[in-house]
Amino acid sequence: MDARAFAELARELAAQPDEVVTFEQVVKRALEVVPGCTHAGVTLRTRRGRLESTATSDGVVVACDELQYELGEGPCLEAVTEDFSYVSNDLAHDDRWPRWGPRAAELGVGSVIAVQLTDTTNVLGALNMYGDGPRAFSTNDVDLAITYGIHATTAMRTARLITGLESALRSRHDIGLAQGILMQKFRLTPDRSFEALRRVSNDRNVPLRDLARQVVEHGGIPTAGDDPG
Repeated sequence: MDARAFAELARELAAQPDEVVTFEQVVKRALEVVPGCTHAGVTLRTRRGRLESTATSDGVVVACDELQYELGEGPCLEAVTEDFSYVSNDLAHDDRWPRWGPRAAELGVGSVIAVQLTDTTNVLGALNMYGDGPRAFSTNDVDLAITYGIHATTAMRTARLITGLESALRSRHDIGLAQGILMQKFRLTPDRSFEALRRVSNDRNVPLRDLARQVVEHGGIPTAGDDPG
């Protein structure tokens, strides 16, 4: 692929309607962009530091990824936590991953490219591209995978940002509606209605946005018998 083709691909990824579809499209296009890639998946690091396979092309990817999480070794884990990318064209005999490599080979996967998904300040996770049998990837395949990973990172970060903003706007809207309900029902001021929501949220260990949604659905604070003011 030349620069023009990658630019068109970047626009296509950025045009996806939401975060989930974007991740799925990143995986789908990886199979097309990198010639030796027959299985692909995206692994993301959660806020608690756990790794999860967020989008996968098939069960082979799920099995290979889960083995890495279980054994605590593998190119995906190292791409997320250590270096930018890892390549192997002979997993059955790669001494970097003595336990995971042979077991991945038993699943029919002989080669792998794992590219870190990062914007230089934050690591989102890794894009994992598997090839059937050994020597599946050429030097050009590796270059394409790394370049594609950069474009995929941009699209995924944008999708996450948009999803987060939309969620924040929905939460703000629900909280405003809940305040209005409490203000009308209990004749509270805006400040006291928000304080009432915040207090109940803390007492019940329920996120404020979830409590606000409950108030809107029930026309008041569920099961609350006393005046919240």
